[in-house]
Amino acid sequence: MDDLQLIEWHEDGPIATAWLDRPPVNATDHQLYSEIRTFFRTLPDRLTTARVVVLAGRGKHFCAGNDLAEFQTLDPDNAPERLQLAREAFWAIYDSPYPVIAAVHGVAVGSGLAIAASCDLVVAAEGARFATPEVNVGVLGGAKHLSRLVPQGMVRLMHYTGDLYPAEQLLPYGGIVEIVPPEQLLDAAQELARSIARHSPVTLRLAKRSLNGIEYADLKSGYEFEQGLTRELSGHADSKEAVNAFLDRRTPVYTGR
Repeated sequence: MDDLQLIEWHEDGPIATAWLDRPPVNATDHQLYSEIRTFFRTLPDRLTTARVVVLAGRGKHFCAGNDLAEFQTLDPDNAPERLQLAREAFWAIYDSPYPVIAAVHGVAVGSGLAIAASCDLVVAAEGARFATPEVNVGVLGGAKHLSRLVPQGMVRLMHYTGDLYPAEQLLPYGGIVEIVPPEQLLDAAQELARSIARHSPVTLRLAKRSLNGIEYADLKSGYEFEQGLTRELSGHADSKEAVNAFLDRRTPVYTGR
């Protein structure tokens, strides 16, 4: 498929790596939102061997937020359609059947933070900075995504101030799993991806559904949802291969069935 102009990607065995590529700072606009939505919605058609996706950014920054020129023409009449496209881009990442790891360098602000927080895991480069600067430019949004990375008190601080905060300050809250030197960022994210990709692809798909489904559920309904997916998984050959290989003390051979 060659329908993408602002996203570059390649597949290397069990790992796919994609880059946002809209110079100079990967600011999101209508086209980039549309391509993010298309890319992640069509991953099952694009990938043949990959089980995990790493999402990075070309240039100096992961994503410096929304193209402000689009906000200049935003009004109550055209806002619904434009905002829906942004939502659908974020949801395409979140709902992707593949675990997605954000590899963040430079800044991830506004829509860039939402993109990173829509991923399953975030690895950051030293000096990376995060912000929800929407109040600075007369819009709102991003706080709910930010709550996937930091607790509510920090969400409110970042959202009210609109200031940049270093990844090192956010690391203790758990939303960022690791901070590495910039030159090691992609390798670190891909190494984490490989540690995930050693598992069965069918199990990973169901695990992604499970984690999304229970994220905001209470204990009882969440666990019942997980059990329902265990029931579904038990009908797959990979489920039996996993337990048999464990008991036989051998490396499992998964078929994706």
